[in-house]
Amino acid sequence: MEDSRRGFIKKSLAASAAISLGGILPSFDAKSYGNILGANERIKVGIMGVHARGLALAHNYASQKNCEVLYISDVDSQSMNKCINEVEKIQNVMPNAAPDFRKALEDKSLEALVIAAPDHWHAPAAILACKAGKHVYVEKPCAHNPHEGELLVAAARKYNRHVQMGSQRRSWPNVMEAVKAAQNGIIGRVYFGKGWYTNNRPSIGTGKKMEIPSWLNFDLWQGPAPREDYRDNILHYNWHWFWNWGTGESGNNGVHMVDLLRWGMNLEYPISVSSSGGRYRYDDDWQTPDTQVIAWKFPGKKLVQWEGRSCNGRDIEGSSVGVAFYGENGTLVIDGGNSYKIYDLNNKLLKDVKNNYAVDPHNTVDPSKNLDALHIQNFFDGIRNGASLNAEIMKGYQSTLLSLLGNIAVRTGTTLTTDEKNGHILNNEEANKFWKRQYQPGWEPVV
Repeated sequence: MEDSRRGFIKKSLAASAAISLGGILPSFDAKSYGNILGANERIKVGIMGVHARGLALAHNYASQKNCEVLYISDVDSQSMNKCINEVEKIQNVMPNAAPDFRKALEDKSLEALVIAAPDHWHAPAAILACKAGKHVYVEKPCAHNPHEGELLVAAARKYNRHVQMGSQRRSWPNVMEAVKAAQNGIIGRVYFGKGWYTNNRPSIGTGKKMEIPSWLNFDLWQGPAPREDYRDNILHYNWHWFWNWGTGESGNNGVHMVDLLRWGMNLEYPISVSSSGGRYRYDDDWQTPDTQVIAWKFPGKKLVQWEGRSCNGRDIEGSSVGVAFYGENGTLVIDGGNSYKIYDLNNKLLKDVKNNYAVDPHNTVDPSKNLDALHIQNFFDGIRNGASLNAEIMKGYQSTLLSLLGNIAVRTGTTLTTDEKNGHILNNEEANKFWKRQYQPGWEPVV
């Protein structure tokens, strides 16, 4: 009798929890995540870097019924305080302020760190989190250079941590369906894939050295990166276009599309990488390419290409961002949303799966909140139940590596020959100098 009563209570808790999740995950089967909640135990997370994308992630994590945002960390006190106030309104509990995220990692009750700081902090912060016993959700790209990407994978394995990269399309239902269709041969053998990103970004001008604002800890912001003077055109977004902190458009947005292509075509490491491009639109401080084409050759006669146009927003296939798989019997196109189309060789539309979620590809902060919640829940399912992560860090690193190799190719003006077993650059001393970066003394990541 007692066992029956316990069983009834357990089922009731799971059902009520799943109904609550239904408000966050529209059109999702209530049973799918009912078992995540257990005895209504919330996963306690910290968010690092909350000015823009991190603020959106904080909103999303705080909105999950099986989560409590315990810490907010940012070197910008204004952004941190704003995020704390907004998260409190969502979850009715004020998160703690930890300007230095390393202080948050000291709290044994903290289970996971969400990293949305600039690119140069992604792998070093994730490695520190793994060493502190925390699971990690890290935005793309997962690393600023290939060496530290390999270190991050090693840290996840050594400390047995679940590390999910924020390539959220791996959890979008219609995208998952499209990729599976491509893998199962719906357009025959796929031998060529193309991805793209277009925008109309303005000039960043010429920066002027100035006094560091009182609300900013610029030394901690730079962290692992060699020190540069503070200038008025670095924060909060333009750091993407400086090699010291960013990875350019290929690392910023290219990783998303390259990840889909690698996934859909069952690819791991290339055998060669070539790239052309540069800063063509404006004459300013922007260092990375605003116009770039990268091509990767893979074993089995497969070719992948990505085109980035930061300063000309003309669409491809009717979308500013997307991928196309070209096969023996037709073409499969995934645009920037949770939708796809299939064409035959005569360009006849065979299937048109519509997007049932609102997605704005040009929104650099929060283009797809409800869809991203699915990726967050997959991360939680890994933590609580050992479920496979849709963007487990090895997958994330392999996709990040492709964009990083493209940057190395364009910076050296050479075609890279790479080892198909691990992506390492072969017989190119100049290119191998970019495999690992120079670190600020005392800040080099160690597993």
